[in-house]
Amino acid sequence: MFLLVQRMGIAKESVVEAIENALALLPAKEIENLLEVPPSADLGDYSFPCFTLAKKMRKAPAIIAKELAEKIPQDDLFNRIEVVNGYVNFYLDKGHLANKLLPKIKKEAMKYGQSDEGKSKSVVIDFSSPNIAKPFSVAHLRSTVIGHSLSRIWEHMGYKVERINHLGDWGTQFGKVIYAYKNWGDEPSSYSKGSIRHLLELYVRFHKEADQNPSLDDEARLWFKRLEDGDKEAYVLWEQFRKTSLDSLVEVYELMGITFDHYTGESFYNDKIPGAIEKLQPFMKESEGAEIVELSDDMPPFLVRKSDGATLYGTRDLAAAIYRQETYKFAKALYVVGGEQALHFKQVFAVLKKLGYDWADNCEHVPFGLMRFGDMKLSTRQGNVIFLEDVLAKAIELTKSIIEEKNPNLDNKEEVARAVGVGAVMFNDLRNNRIKDINFEWDELLNFQGDTGPYVQYTHARACSLLQKGGVPEAANLSLLQEEEEKVLVASLERFPEVVAQAAKGNEPSTVARYSLGLARDFNKFYQAHRIADAEEEVAKARLMLVDGVRQVIALSLYLLGIEAPEKM
Repeated sequence: MFLLVQRMGIAKESVVEAIENALALLPAKEIENLLEVPPSADLGDYSFPCFTLAKKMRKAPAIIAKELAEKIPQDDLFNRIEVVNGYVNFYLDKGHLANKLLPKIKKEAMKYGQSDEGKSKSVVIDFSSPNIAKPFSVAHLRSTVIGHSLSRIWEHMGYKVERINHLGDWGTQFGKVIYAYKNWGDEPSSYSKGSIRHLLELYVRFHKEADQNPSLDDEARLWFKRLEDGDKEAYVLWEQFRKTSLDSLVEVYELMGITFDHYTGESFYNDKIPGAIEKLQPFMKESEGAEIVELSDDMPPFLVRKSDGATLYGTRDLAAAIYRQETYKFAKALYVVGGEQALHFKQVFAVLKKLGYDWADNCEHVPFGLMRFGDMKLSTRQGNVIFLEDVLAKAIELTKSIIEEKNPNLDNKEEVARAVGVGAVMFNDLRNNRIKDINFEWDELLNFQGDTGPYVQYTHARACSLLQKGGVPEAANLSLLQEEEEKVLVASLERFPEVVAQAAKGNEPSTVARYSLGLARDFNKFYQAHRIADAEEEVAKARLMLVDGVRQVIALSLYLLGIEAPEKM
């Protein structure tokens, strides 16, 4: 089973080490798991509960806490240590912490919070994976931005990440498109730039016609069978449709700053399916002409081949998993696919286990909720589709209008509008727990004051502006950072490495997004409460170093979310 070692900030690491040395009873990992962040700053920065030790040490928790506190030697990092009702509460000296932390952030820059946990290990992430012969709709936005963010988060944990776009480029749907093209297609517009929408029109028309004439479904199945059998005419058409689709997809990916290492769709595994099926032979049974593998009582059988001999995407996923392990020797394989596919992946992983592949335990479905547009129900078959490129274009145009109103003299307005508009769409998704359904609201999306991407980006630009005016000092007496707003920022910056580790552990980019919002809010409180560049000289230096630390960590947080951090807005 794959395990992730949690990364700690320097203060938490010191607390864990102090307890481990004084207690000599629990390993550091167990101490870390027990350590809590109190609900109120009045109770300290970290708190260690002694209740679980009572049975082992045969003492009351309050006595254990008192004895533990007495054994911990004085440390400059700890302002004080107090015992309250079985808890040992640690109060950090934020000035001393700042003297350690801010130079570290300045030196490490975009590497701050990186871990060597993933050294010599790889993680395979299967994400986005839209169907070809259809435009890129918002239905695939969630998989795309969640998978892209997770790729960067796992890289920050030290892993080699293989980004795979498992294109939906095989299956009966292509029999439908081929039939529709042969009967109703407009050849010039089918292959020219922008023709992806014409292919969608053909797909929609097929379903409307098939509602009146169900025999068309048989025609589609025959065309796909011809394609699967290597028929030249079917293959040439399919290949053209795939190229047209991929060209269109890449344009959207480039706009979003998203790249893939492999565009290995379902068709890539065609020649690998026979080998996978051969491995399944000892477990396969016939059922109503089809071939299946029976699983446990709580799962329906896994369908290997239909009665006409055609394979399904489950068989292709099985071949893909085996290929990926043989090729990349992954420590973990993530499938960023909607929650409605939970049973499918449960079946695929169960079949892998049946084949004796213990690495199946390291395969994980990363589900997410639906994207909603008010009461609109999206359906490709009915042609009720919202194109992602249209959404991004509108976000960029709306951002341009805001910039023209608020900062018409801004340099490089086009580039800033793209970064903010696209970033707003991505952040709107990533700030939510991935398993929740999310609603798309334009007014909320581009609010520079709310819990949005533009708010975080604007905070970064504000920090850049301060540093442009005051400069970034090489060194400062950071012990002068004793105001409450300064202490809050120092404590927040210290937590960043742990935030990244938590995001990786839960495959939850929203952990980073919510952290960035909190850091931005805390910074703006500090900005409103205190003079910075024009404060007394030594205080100004210390505050400017703090501003630079915040700037760097906000930029890094946005990077991990796949979002740009403009220096001016």
